[in-house]
Amino acid sequence: MIDNSQLQPPILIVLIGPTGVGKTELSLKLAENYHTCIVSADSRQLYKDLRIGTAAPTSEQQAHVKHYLVGNLKLTDYYSAARYETEALNILEKLFFTKNIVILTGGSMMYIDAICKGIDDIPTIDQETRQTVMQKYEQDGLDYLCAELHLLDPEYYKIVDLKNPKRIIHALEICYMTGKTYTSFRSGKKKKRPFRIIKIGLKRDREELYQRINDRVDQMMKDGLLEEARLVYPFKTLNSLNTVGYKELFKYLDKEWDLPFAMEKIKQNSRIYSRKQMTWFKRDQEIRWFHPKQENEILAYIQQLL
Repeated sequence: MIDNSQLQPPILIVLIGPTGVGKTELSLKLAENYHTCIVSADSRQLYKDLRIGTAAPTSEQQAHVKHYLVGNLKLTDYYSAARYETEALNILEKLFFTKNIVILTGGSMMYIDAICKGIDDIPTIDQETRQTVMQKYEQDGLDYLCAELHLLDPEYYKIVDLKNPKRIIHALEICYMTGKTYTSFRSGKKKKRPFRIIKIGLKRDREELYQRINDRVDQMMKDGLLEEARLVYPFKTLNSLNTVGYKELFKYLDKEWDLPFAMEKIKQNSRIYSRKQMTWFKRDQEIRWFHPKQENEILAYIQQLL
């Protein structure tokens, strides 16, 4: 007799929420409950030298529950959401041979969307084009690149974050290499996946979340964040280090700010980032929201969807 349960598609539980809300703790409990593992969707936890500042799972946590896409890159490695989509899907395909449920968790909005919705098939940039655009950025600055993007792809210029050099640079790379607009490659069509997706969102009252963020920054400093920042300081111009926690401490190491001010800026910028995350996630009507302490309610909600 055929076991019909084996014919059901596997399930990816996607645990979403702003920085500091408590995703790590709950993801570990869910993984234990379902005897499974965790795939990270954090764009900075990928880098092995950014352990403290990204609140990466500890070695003890990783020994207890298997994690993927944590600490596997060097600071100098080029990475993108498109590459993440490919690598994470390959990992999930292998895991679903032996597991019916896998946990995906993180706060990187683009990475979450890469798995749940898919990324447009945008050409891979060749090294020559990448160096050309980067040289322009270093010599002429971001404003110059924005003006060039306005000429080459005015439609994308209207919607892109003009203060985000990574987005501007990537769009120009596409324009230079293909002779087409970046917009022409953005279909926005949702890709089909060979697994079901259950999205769980974690949220706290703003005051409670902000206090947790502030406390976490203080704890990171006690755990050695400043020493970690010193170690990676020689690489401070890399995109991987354009990251809250490090860029503020680099200002301190450059003697532009004193340490208490740098710490306050880390807290402030972390709070700002948490608001951006929630704005992004709230657009997704598939997310069911809970307080992190509602563990029983979360398990009951998942169970009714299995």
